[in-house]
Amino acid sequence: MKYPNFTKEHKSLMAKYLSKEVFEELKDLKTPNGFTLERAIKSGVDNPDSGIGVYAGDIESYTVFGALLDPIIEEYHGFLKSDIHKSNLNPDDLNAPNLDLKNEYIVSTRIRVGRNLADFPLGPAISKEQRDEVEKIVSSALNSLEGSLEGRYFPLLGMSEEDRLSLVQDHFLFKAGDRFLESAGLNRNWPNGRGIYHNNEKTFLVWINEEDELRIISMQKGGDIKEVFSRLAQAIKELEKMMKFAFSKHLGYITSCPTNLGTAMRASVHIALPKLAKDMEKFKAITDKYHLQIRGVHGEHSQSEGGIYDISNKRRLGVTEVQCVQDMYDGVKALIEYEKALCD
Repeated sequence: MKYPNFTKEHKSLMAKYLSKEVFEELKDLKTPNGFTLERAIKSGVDNPDSGIGVYAGDIESYTVFGALLDPIIEEYHGFLKSDIHKSNLNPDDLNAPNLDLKNEYIVSTRIRVGRNLADFPLGPAISKEQRDEVEKIVSSALNSLEGSLEGRYFPLLGMSEEDRLSLVQDHFLFKAGDRFLESAGLNRNWPNGRGIYHNNEKTFLVWINEEDELRIISMQKGGDIKEVFSRLAQAIKELEKMMKFAFSKHLGYITSCPTNLGTAMRASVHIALPKLAKDMEKFKAITDKYHLQIRGVHGEHSQSEGGIYDISNKRRLGVTEVQCVQDMYDGVKALIEYEKALCD
C-alpha cells in the first residue's frame, strides 16, 4: 500500500491527520478481524469531498488506528483521549413538557440511536455470513417484543411489492447507501441480511444492517419530545436484555462512522418557522447557542419546504442521551418563542 495521492480537493479530517509518519506507523497493522488502514480510509480517498473520510471496521479499529482516529475524534467532538463517556437514558431526568399542545409549530419528533452487536465486526468489515447472523439475532429479538413495541419484521430480500409500497409510503424503506458508504464497503451483498421492523402504531422502527447493525428509531406526529424519548429508552432497555451492544468506557456506543460515537443519538423535530427563516443569522445564532444543527426537511444537504426545517442535536460524544435531547428541547423552545415574537 502506498501513501494516498491527496489532491487539494481532499479536505476531510482523515486527509488532514494522515501524515506520512502516521501512515508509515499504521499501514501494515490489522485488527483481529483483518481490517486494515487501506480499507478504513478508502471512502475518504475515493471521495475528495468527504468530511470525515474514515470508517471503523470493528471496536479494535479505534485503538489499532488510534494515531489517526484520536485527533479526528478530538477535533470533531472536542473529546480527548483521556476522557470518559457517560450514558443516561432515564426519561425521568429529562425536563420536557410538551411545547406545542396546539400543534402550531412542531410537525413531528424523531429520536434515533445507532447500535452494533458486541461480538461482531462493524459493517465495513463484516462478512455476508456474519451479517446474515446479525439479522437473525436482531429480528428474532424484535419479533419477541410485546405491548406497544409489538410489530412485524420485513426483510428486504424477497419483499413483496405490497409491503415495499407500504414502507415507501410511510417513508420507512431504506435504500443502498450513497457513494461514501459504497466505498466504505457498507453496501456489499445488498439487499441480503437487511430489513425493517416497525410496531403496530408505526411509532417505533428498527433498520437492520444499514450503516450500523441497528438503527433504533422512536417517532410520532407533534411535539411530545418526552414521550418519544421514553419509548426509545424502553425499547433499548428491552433489546439490551436479549443482546449485548458494542460499548467502550472511553467512546461510549461504538459505530462505524466516528461522528456517531458516544450516544450515537440524533434527536430531531420537523418544525415550521416561516418568519424566523427570513433571518437566518438570528436562526443560526439560536441553534448554535444550544448546539443544534439546521437541515432541510429531507435531511442533510436538502432544502426547507414551506418554512419547515429539521432541527437536531450536534453533540453526541461526551454528553449523555438526556443532555442531547435536553439541548434539542431547550433550543426548540427558544426558536418557538422567537417565532411567536415575530408574529406579534
